[in-house]
Amino acid sequence: MNANFFNQIAQMSITGALQITVLQGTDDNLIVSVLLQNEQCGDNAKHLIPPLTLKGTAEELDGGFFQSIVTPIEQTSSLLLNMESYLKAQEQARKQSAMEKEKADKEKKEREAKEKKFNEAMQKASALADEGKYREAFTAVPDVNRFPDYAEEIHKRKDELARHFAPNLFNANPIV
Repeated sequence: MNANFFNQIAQMSITGALQITVLQGTDDNLIVSVLLQNEQCGDNAKHLIPPLTLKGTAEELDGGFFQSIVTPIEQTSSLLLNMESYLKAQEQARKQSAMEKEKADKEKKEREAKEKKFNEAMQKASALADEGKYREAFTAVPDVNRFPDYAEEIHKRKDELARHFAPNLFNANPIV
């Protein structure tokens, strides 16, 4: 009987449940199936990893069991951990991508709403100017501070409307 069986298992670098099945084979041979399962791994590809199967007499398995399973089982453990890390990174990338898309969509909607407000204000100013209400049209033109992207257009429109005002006795140039 091998007294350090569990010590050797404990020394292995594995994460998950190690399942060992022993079957009595034909003649004096034993068939040992070793499967590492890691429930933390969400990738269904983990189910494609077959169990490690050893066949031999009890004496042969006593002498070479751990030398035969340590490397493949540790590699399987590493693979399962990497698969889970990959899935988590992929999910994080998907979330980031969705967040960036959502952020871009939100900025686009805000920009479109702002542009719509600007256009509505400019149309209102034009309608008032068409009615000859130049001072009301002048005040209807949007404020440059609210729409800095349209500053040139706003100044130009205010200049056009200010020309229709009666001359100011104190200042020959109207305040824009």
